[in-house]
Amino acid sequence: AQQASPVPGVNRQCTLEVAPEPPLYNAQELHGRLLWKEFFEDPFADATKGDDLLPAGTEDYIHIRIQQRNGRKTLTTVQGIADDYDKKKLVKAFKKKFACNGTVIEHPEYGEVIQLQGDQRKNICQFLLEVGIVKEEQLKVHGF
Repeated sequence: AQQASPVPGVNRQCTLEVAPEPPLYNAQELHGRLLWKEFFEDPFADATKGDDLLPAGTEDYIHIRIQQRNGRKTLTTVQGIADDYDKKKLVKAFKKKFACNGTVIEHPEYGEVIQLQGDQRKNICQFLLEVGIVKEEQLKVHGF
């Protein structure tokens, strides 16, 4: 019969019981990020593109701009997100997460551009980085 040691964490043979180290990443958080990325990817996009975020021939930047409307009202626009991602699903997530309204507009020069009400520049940057859609060096934030 083995007796309990008066010192917690040390057994009768005087060997130290070491608690297992926590993982370097939170598995649930990592799984959530992967689900977000899969959610926003367009299932009909060309699968042979590889790991490129943007189509060939375009700049590798996502531009986030703010435009003044009347009075204190502003619009935030996001341009340059790859065609691999469904922009309507992104707008839906933005609207829910940032509590604002938004839409996807077709710009003659820039293609599909996301428009959101209010100054959402910081929120969008943080969201795109968290989800893994873009790297920090690919973001260009414009405005005051």
